[in-house]
Order: sequence, then C-alpha cells, then structure tokens
Amino acid sequence: MLDTTALIFGFNNYATEIVKNVQSEYANVEIYSLHKEDTLNEEYDIKHFDLSENWDEIEESVEIENSIAFCILEDTAENIFLVISLRSIYKELTIIAVASHKENANKLLMAGANKVIPLVETTADIITNMLESPISNDVLHDILYEKSELKIAQIKIGSESHIKDEELSSIDWSHYHGIIVLSVMHKDMSSEFIYSSKAKRHIIEEGDVLVVVGFEEDIKAFENKIGSNRYVNWSHWSW
Repeated sequence: MLDTTALIFGFNNYATEIVKNVQSEYANVEIYSLHKEDTLNEEYDIKHFDLSENWDEIEESVEIENSIAFCILEDTAENIFLVISLRSIYKELTIIAVASHKENANKLLMAGANKVIPLVETTADIITNMLESPISNDVLHDILYEKSELKIAQIKIGSESHIKDEELSSIDWSHYHGIIVLSVMHKDMSSEFIYSSKAKRHIIEEGDVLVVVGFEEDIKAFENKIGSNRYVNWSHWSW
C-alpha cells in the first residue's frame, strides 16, 4: 500500500487518530477540510475543499483513483453527498465512511461507500481511545479492510480470576496482546464503557462481564491469562 495515498475528508478527532494509524501504510496522507480556518493548523498540513463536483484541484496533487478515501465529515448530509460525489466520478476508489448510527450507515453504503463504521455520539471518546491503544494498527486495519476474523466476546469474571478485586483503571490492558476491552457489565446487567470516569473507579467483582474485541486465538489466551471463561460468544465484528 506504500504507493497509495490516504485522502481524509474532514478534520476532527477521528481524522487525527486515522492519520496516526495509517501514515505508515501509505506513501502520502492528505487531509482536507471544509473550513478554511483549519488550514492554519500548525501541526497538520490541511487543505481546503468544497463540496462541488469539481475535483480538479485535488487531482493536481494526488492520483485519486490510486487512493483510499476516508469520509468523516461531521454533518451527515454533507458526508453522504461527499460519498455520492466521489463514487459518481471514481468508480474504483475505495471509500471508508463514518456514520453516526446504523441508519446513516445504510445510507452511506447506498451512496457508494465500500465500508462504513457506524458510531454513536456516546462512543466517540471510546473509539478514540481504541485507536490509541497499542494494538490499534492491526485492529483498525482489519476493520477497514473487511476481514471477518475479529470477534466480540463476553468474558465472565470467576471467583479465581486474577483481576478480581482490582480497579479497572489500574489494569494495563496492553499486556493482553490482541485484545481491546470495550465495557464492563455488572451483576445487575447495567453496562459502562471502561473509559468512562465512573467505570475507571469500578472494582472488578466476581460475576462482572468484560466485553472484548479480538481474534479468536487472542480471546482464548485472554481467558487463560485472567483466569475467567467466556460467557457469550458474539458474532463476527461486522455491520
């Protein structure tokens, strides 16, 4: 992929995390924003674009058909229009889009996106933290390129678990290779994302359930390392 350019349309938290995780995968990474003031950013080289169907200026600097586009505009209508515009001109372009929820994800797929990552407002910070985790390169790559090996599983904390009675925030999850821990479910079945301030103070108890994402082999290894067993095996990580 080193001869390919990553085109990121939209400048926000998702853009900066995508840059960090894909810059080693592509020869070039170009960021475009609808807002001219973003071009003054001192950390990133950001170019201005509008939603007209004239892509001549961008084509002067990159070969779009030999690129991958990340459409992450925060306004749903604008993001859908962007995908439609790109797809109508560039039939072979790989387009990855971000949606606020599944309904918008379906619209983006119909508009021509190859892959859509649906997010909800309450999980924005969680996604950012996931992308910043040590295994994010592998996980992000597999999500974007539609591999099906990733699974979501529920791991129930047993009486002999090695992490029972520990505070969530005190655990270095990077020690568990290939695993991202998303949330904890309590005995009363209430659930909290582990990155929330409340969850960070939670003391892991017997009967708690950790929701994790990873490959089957890594999930099994995680079960063995913490001394707990799978409670529910969810379907593959896909939408």
